[in-house]
Amino acid sequence: MEKPLRIIWGDNLSVLRSMPGELVDLIYIDPPFNTGRAQRRVSLRTIRDEGGDRTGFQGRRYRSVVLGENRFEDRFEDYESFLEPRMREARRILKPDGSLFVHLDSREVHYVKVLLDKIFGRDCFLNEIIWAYDYGGRSKRRWPAKHNNILWYARDSRRYQFHREGCDRIPYRAPGLVGAEKAAQGKFPTDVWWMTIVSPTGREKTGYPTQKPRALLDRIVRVHSRPGDLLMDFFAGSGTLGVSALALGRNCILVDHHLEAMRVMAKRFAGQPVEWIGWRPPGECGAGC
Repeated sequence: MEKPLRIIWGDNLSVLRSMPGELVDLIYIDPPFNTGRAQRRVSLRTIRDEGGDRTGFQGRRYRSVVLGENRFEDRFEDYESFLEPRMREARRILKPDGSLFVHLDSREVHYVKVLLDKIFGRDCFLNEIIWAYDYGGRSKRRWPAKHNNILWYARDSRRYQFHREGCDRIPYRAPGLVGAEKAAQGKFPTDVWWMTIVSPTGREKTGYPTQKPRALLDRIVRVHSRPGDLLMDFFAGSGTLGVSALALGRNCILVDHHLEAMRVMAKRFAGQPVEWIGWRPPGECGAGC
């Protein structure tokens, strides 16, 4: 790749089938969760207004102004049939020591695990990582769902990248029990990762409905790839894997067929060394882009 980041607008299955085998070191994907409803994210700005609809700091009133809305349909008649050819291609393009991470939730994770066991082999399943967070609405009729599931499969169960020394450390919950030296160093995470979601008011927020926090992707990239490796996300969305790859010295291919994803990534990677394929950000080419 002449540039470290390549962004492709198009059908990911066609893109995958056009790629040579054993090319990619690490694949992370966050496919649609098949929730059966539209994923929707409304961007708001608040303006000081004593007659407004929101109460802020020290009781001050604010009025909400809608800036825009991003949404996509998340419904599939046969989710496994949709994913299967893409998962087979993902295995084909992985290098012998490469890994696949598939980010799901409790609705489909058990079906997808059975599918991946068939494609990769049960021995190539290495972990189910639980990303746990504590934010958002809370059901009063059942236990509130506050976690996602991330399945890790290796192309070869005897040969894969796992750079433990590259992982960030987390605080001990009872630092007094381990001593000052260990407490200062922190501990290596388990397969349960407590991380906040992208803050609705933070600088990281892009407005894309299913954006995942960069800290989550950084951990995967640091531990399961080396500087200079080629990463790929073919359900790119807001492009967080690309942000992590550029910051950590990796190359990356991002693929998505939603125009809104392209627009979000164009804004997010403005000024970065990006090769655009199939689409160009406004202002970078003539009419019709």
